[in-house]
Amino acid sequence: MKSFSLEGKRALVTGANTGIGQAIAVAMAGAGAEVLCAARGDCGGTLGQIRNGRAVRLDLSDPMAAVPLFEEEAIDILVNNAGIIRRADSVDFSEADWDEVMDINLKAVFFSCQAFGKAALAAGRAGKIVNIASLLSFQGGIRVPSYTAAKHGVAGITKLLANEWAAKGINVNAIAPGYIATNNTEALRADPVRNRQILERIPAGRWGEASDIGDAAVFLASPAAQYIHGAVLNVDGGWLAR
Repeated sequence: MKSFSLEGKRALVTGANTGIGQAIAVAMAGAGAEVLCAARGDCGGTLGQIRNGRAVRLDLSDPMAAVPLFEEEAIDILVNNAGIIRRADSVDFSEADWDEVMDINLKAVFFSCQAFGKAALAAGRAGKIVNIASLLSFQGGIRVPSYTAAKHGVAGITKLLANEWAAKGINVNAIAPGYIATNNTEALRADPVRNRQILERIPAGRWGEASDIGDAAVFLASPAAQYIHGAVLNVDGGWLAR
């Protein structure tokens, strides 16, 4: 359907080499977008699944790393997906782990959005931003203090930027994925007790697929979501409704 088409659009997807980022890149390419697959790792596996895309080497441990891209390329869609997690009891959590997570998961998200917005506003170009938040944008979790703080921050800056840019033709929204079957959750799925506990809490009765997030990202980047601003869309099988 034309309302869900991304034909003629150029999308930048960070962390596009695997998991959710890869699924988003594949879904957007399937909807007609040209996709810049950005990661600090090899995106060959992603590019092998799409027809119109290219790799961009991007290490967001430098939160300003993406800024030059928006000065060089006309980008219509930005998906901030790249992220890391560090686990430790809060009494033992190190400053280094705090800073590393916050730099990639929050600071890089804001300054990538800022650079995208500056370029789009200067060119008079409409744009779509999709930030990848988390269930921990709403919940506390345990043993992941910097990740929880960063994902709460992602939800906050998504709403703030929507307030500033909605009337200027830029949609800023976020997706909060639930428990998705990716490499990052392999250990949880392999643990019979934790796997059972998680599935019992999910009304849909299954782990999410990365493609579930990819399809939601296409929707938020498409004309069909033109009047959606500042939303954090839960794609969680009903987890937060439980």
